[in-house]
Amino acid sequence: MGGGPGHAPAEHELDSARAWIVVAACFASTFVVFGIVYSFGAFFDSMAADFGTGKGATALMFSITTAWYFGLGLVSGKAADRYGPRPVLVVGALCLGAGLLITSQVPNIWWGYVTYGLGAGTAVACGYVPMVAVVGGWFERRRTLALGIAVAGIGFGTLLCAPLASVLIDAHGWRTAYVVFGIGGTLVLLLAALGAHRPPGHAGSAPANLRHVVRQRPFVVFYVGALLGSTALFVPFVFIKVYATDQGVDTRLAATLVGLIGASSIVGRLGLGALGARYGSLRLMQASFGMMAVSYLLWLFAGGNVAMLVAFTIVMGFGYGGFIALSPAVVAVLFGTVGMGAILGAAYTAAGIGGLIGPPVAGEIIDRISYEAAIVFAMVLTALSTIVLMFIPNRSTPPPAVAAGPADRLAGRDAGRPADRPGGDGVPTDDAAAPVEPAGRDA
Repeated sequence: MGGGPGHAPAEHELDSARAWIVVAACFASTFVVFGIVYSFGAFFDSMAADFGTGKGATALMFSITTAWYFGLGLVSGKAADRYGPRPVLVVGALCLGAGLLITSQVPNIWWGYVTYGLGAGTAVACGYVPMVAVVGGWFERRRTLALGIAVAGIGFGTLLCAPLASVLIDAHGWRTAYVVFGIGGTLVLLLAALGAHRPPGHAGSAPANLRHVVRQRPFVVFYVGALLGSTALFVPFVFIKVYATDQGVDTRLAATLVGLIGASSIVGRLGLGALGARYGSLRLMQASFGMMAVSYLLWLFAGGNVAMLVAFTIVMGFGYGGFIALSPAVVAVLFGTVGMGAILGAAYTAAGIGGLIGPPVAGEIIDRISYEAAIVFAMVLTALSTIVLMFIPNRSTPPPAVAAGPADRLAGRDAGRPADRPGGDGVPTDDAAAPVEPAGRDA
């Protein structure tokens, strides 16, 4: 079985039917965890009114959650590398249910910071980084496409859960809505765990020296760019609905704007993921950040114009979807797939820091100055992140810490060669990693 630690490497299993089952499991997992967390904007007004808090304090609840799940991704990624993704996902399912059920009963927002942050945050940490890393390990020829489909669950979850949350809140209140999400989300994650198989040839695989990886120039540049971009990224998820309603847009329509970000991100994930096979995942990821930076101009001048707000969410979502779909492929290109869970977890701590800082700072800017100032804040940060990411080198030699072991070579996936290459994922050679010396020489 693919989930057992003693499962022997088997080259024929790569890109197989079982591999696509793992993609489906990842899709379901990301659908649930991000669909619920990214629907926070629909809960924002009701929770702020119930707790008597301002925009900055209310947004901090989302930010704590974001920081927790991206920070914990390093731990959950390592755990999945060592024990397999299934037990990690079961832990996430139980934490999601417990966290949301307890959050539905909290008397003030301070308790919500703990119950929602730890519960929903742990669920995302267990349901995202480990599952994405596992998908990367199951594919060679179609890795970029598979990753794009797997993380499209984030877009579909955002598209459906935000409007559903709005309907539930209007009918039953925000507390009951979290009860429904908690029970339903737990059940879906437990079902997804059944399809979460360990990749062949990766039993116990982990980088020999993660500290060496994080000191490499490509990792540092990627980290700084992701930190800047993520500080801005979550601002629209938290504030676009509140902004629209303050501009006189109907509440239901305003809630749909978050869903539109998710819908257009699906197109970005699948479309740019497919194009990555032709034009290179690195360059398309850089273009995705540029697209997000430009999108804020539409929001800046939208006011109450629904058409411009919709245009903003579409452009923003497309770029955001490309970033999410292509980042794991870029990590695989730069550092290989052995121990990918730990490497992705380390890289995504940047998004955790950015998510912790961005929404509360934007909320304070809105309260003290204006929405326009907060939008400019997000736009400048995203533009800077785009510039920084342009300094990721076209070629990168994976460090000895991530060179492939014998099991990985048996599976046909030498981590010292490009993870995306012509005839593999089809990424052109100018976007591929340079070959490294045999693992036994330096490792």
